[in-house]
Amino acid sequence: MTRTDPCTLDIVVPCFNEEAVIEQTHQRLTAVAQGMAAVQATLIYVDDGSRDGTFLKLRAIAARDSRVRIVALSRNFGHQYALTAGLDASTGDAVAVIDADLQDPPEVIAHMVARWREGADVVYGVRATRRGESAFKRGTAHLFYRLLQTLGNREIPADVGDFRLLDRRVVDAMRTLPERDRFLRGLVVWVGFRHEGVAYERQPRAAGQTKFPFGRMLSFALDGIFSFSTVPLRLVSYFGFFVSALSMAGIVYAFYIKLFTVGVVPGWAAQWIGTLFLGGVQLLSLGVIGEYVGRIYGEVKSRPLYVVKERIGFERQA
Repeated sequence: MTRTDPCTLDIVVPCFNEEAVIEQTHQRLTAVAQGMAAVQATLIYVDDGSRDGTFLKLRAIAARDSRVRIVALSRNFGHQYALTAGLDASTGDAVAVIDADLQDPPEVIAHMVARWREGADVVYGVRATRRGESAFKRGTAHLFYRLLQTLGNREIPADVGDFRLLDRRVVDAMRTLPERDRFLRGLVVWVGFRHEGVAYERQPRAAGQTKFPFGRMLSFALDGIFSFSTVPLRLVSYFGFFVSALSMAGIVYAFYIKLFTVGVVPGWAAQWIGTLFLGGVQLLSLGVIGEYVGRIYGEVKSRPLYVVKERIGFERQA
């Protein structure tokens, strides 16, 4: 299937404290939008509760550019929720998602549109190289994706972020998934359709600081693991069986010492080590179970995923 008719494209850009780079980002996105033939592009900026001048700059951009729409959230809900708000606000035949920091080159969107016209429903960017990132971040990212695939999510491609283009059918399918612990690159794979990749060279941040410190990266990784796999629970069960078998062997050995050995005084070391080992196993098991219970608790409250403070530019669309 090919898509040759003129189409509409929404470009969703989540922003959080991107005052230093947002003008440059808009210039490059505008150039990309103007350079695509038979494509009517709309830019949807989602301000995720920025604490600097990002929202004021976005308002000024919207005042001079009729293609700009702004969704301002009431506070900082997080990157995945800002992306969700942008997808919910989109109406285009296709929707591209890109961060505002220019690490993902906007010019790649034109290649994604070309693949979409050839029949792909999801076109994701594959990070062939990752310039400007530390060896620690590259190593942990490599480990994270391989761990996801090992735990049963083999269809989630490695070295792929949220930079991608989605067909309208894919966006509509994702809007039916209201779960709170959102790992969008996993949800995109879950809904199916035809996926293709486009390789590109990831750039250093154009300005500003990363919005994903180690703590937030760890939380995001846990969302990806616990939201799409029950393997950790199964591993805990297997480990429990192993420890039980080991404990039975220890009990048999203790009876042997008691019945057939004379004059042996049991030492404190074995008891101390056994207590620490079993206590550690129990705490580990409770921690894994707690991760799943906590997610259930968040789901049953059924709170909205985000709260919109203001919408700008959408009256033009109406």
